[in-house]
Amino acid sequence: MSKARLKVIRETTDGFRIAEEDLKLRGEGDVLGVRQSGLPGYRIARPEVHGQLIAQARDEALRILKEDPKLKGERGEALRCLLYLYERDEAIPLIGAG
Repeated sequence: MSKARLKVIRETTDGFRIAEEDLKLRGEGDVLGVRQSGLPGYRIARPEVHGQLIAQARDEALRILKEDPKLKGERGEALRCLLYLYERDEAIPLIGAG
Protein backbone atom coordinates (compact mmCIF):
# COMPACT_ATOMS: atom_id res chain seq x y z
CA MET A 1 0.00 0.00 0.00
CA SER A 2 2.79 2.47 0.83
CA LYS A 3 4.37 2.03 -2.61
CA ALA A 4 1.03 2.77 -4.28
CA ARG A 5 0.62 5.93 -2.17
CA LEU A 6 4.13 7.14 -3.00
CA LYS A 7 3.54 6.46 -6.69
CA VAL A 8 0.50 8.76 -6.69
CA ILE A 9 2.41 11.48 -4.84
CA ARG A 10 5.24 11.27 -7.40
CA GLU A 11 2.78 11.46 -10.30
CA THR A 12 0.81 14.54 -9.25
CA THR A 13 0.66 17.59 -7.02
CA ASP A 14 -3.14 17.60 -7.25
CA GLY A 15 -4.21 17.23 -3.63
CA PHE A 16 -7.71 16.16 -4.60
CA ARG A 17 -6.38 13.29 -6.71
CA ILE A 18 -3.96 12.25 -3.98
CA ALA A 19 -6.81 12.27 -1.45
CA GLU A 20 -9.07 10.24 -3.75
CA GLU A 21 -6.39 7.60 -4.28
CA ASP A 22 -5.59 7.57 -0.56
CA LEU A 23 -9.28 7.00 0.19
CA LYS A 24 -9.30 4.04 -2.18
CA LEU A 25 -6.17 2.59 -0.59
CA ARG A 26 -6.68 3.26 3.13
CA GLY A 27 -10.36 3.90 3.60
CA GLU A 28 -12.07 6.72 5.43
CA GLY A 29 -10.47 9.00 8.00
CA ASP A 30 -11.01 12.35 9.67
CA VAL A 31 -9.59 15.05 7.41
CA LEU A 32 -8.94 17.65 10.10
CA GLY A 33 -8.85 15.32 13.10
CA VAL A 34 -6.74 12.52 14.46
CA ARG A 35 -8.75 9.50 13.29
CA GLN A 36 -7.05 7.78 10.36
CA SER A 37 -9.19 4.72 9.83
CA GLY A 38 -12.34 3.03 11.04
CA LEU A 39 -16.02 3.40 10.38
CA PRO A 40 -17.18 5.94 7.79
CA GLY A 41 -17.83 9.38 9.22
CA TYR A 42 -19.37 11.12 6.23
CA ARG A 43 -21.98 13.72 7.03
CA ILE A 44 -22.85 14.72 3.48
CA ALA A 45 -21.73 12.24 0.83
CA ARG A 46 -20.40 8.73 0.41
CA PRO A 47 -17.81 8.38 -2.37
CA GLU A 48 -19.12 5.05 -3.61
CA VAL A 49 -22.61 6.56 -4.06
CA HIS A 50 -21.90 10.21 -4.83
CA GLY A 51 -18.68 9.93 -6.84
CA GLN A 52 -19.86 12.16 -9.70
CA LEU A 53 -21.11 14.83 -7.31
CA ILE A 54 -17.80 14.77 -5.46
CA ALA A 55 -15.93 15.18 -8.77
CA GLN A 56 -18.10 18.20 -9.64
CA ALA A 57 -17.47 19.69 -6.19
CA ARG A 58 -13.73 19.19 -6.68
CA ASP A 59 -13.80 20.96 -10.05
CA GLU A 60 -15.85 23.82 -8.61
CA ALA A 61 -13.50 24.15 -5.63
CA LEU A 62 -10.48 24.35 -7.94
CA ARG A 63 -12.22 26.98 -10.08
CA ILE A 64 -13.15 29.09 -7.05
CA LEU A 65 -9.64 28.92 -5.60
CA LYS A 66 -8.17 29.90 -8.96
CA GLU A 67 -10.47 32.93 -9.28
CA ASP A 68 -10.50 33.98 -5.60
CA PRO A 69 -7.61 32.30 -3.76
CA LYS A 70 -8.13 34.29 -0.55
CA LEU A 71 -11.94 33.80 -0.58
CA LYS A 72 -12.52 37.54 -0.27
CA GLY A 73 -15.26 37.88 -2.90
CA GLU A 74 -18.98 37.40 -2.36
CA ARG A 75 -18.84 33.68 -3.07
CA GLY A 76 -15.65 33.31 -1.06
CA GLU A 77 -17.30 34.88 1.97
CA ALA A 78 -20.22 32.45 1.57
CA LEU A 79 -17.75 29.56 1.50
CA ARG A 80 -16.01 30.88 4.62
CA CYS A 81 -19.42 30.92 6.31
CA LEU A 82 -20.08 27.31 5.27
CA LEU A 83 -16.69 26.23 6.61
CA TYR A 84 -17.58 27.90 9.91
CA LEU A 85 -21.04 26.29 10.05
CA TYR A 86 -19.54 22.85 9.41
CA GLU A 87 -16.85 23.57 12.03
CA ARG A 88 -14.09 23.39 9.44
CA ASP A 89 -13.03 27.04 9.47
CA GLU A 90 -9.65 26.11 10.97
CA ALA A 91 -8.81 25.05 7.39
CA ILE A 92 -9.07 28.63 6.06
CA PRO A 93 -5.43 29.57 6.82
CA LEU A 94 -4.33 26.44 4.94
CA ILE A 95 -6.11 27.38 1.71
CA GLY A 96 -3.54 27.95 -0.98
CA ALA A 97 -0.72 26.56 1.14
CA GLY A 98 0.14 24.16 -1.66
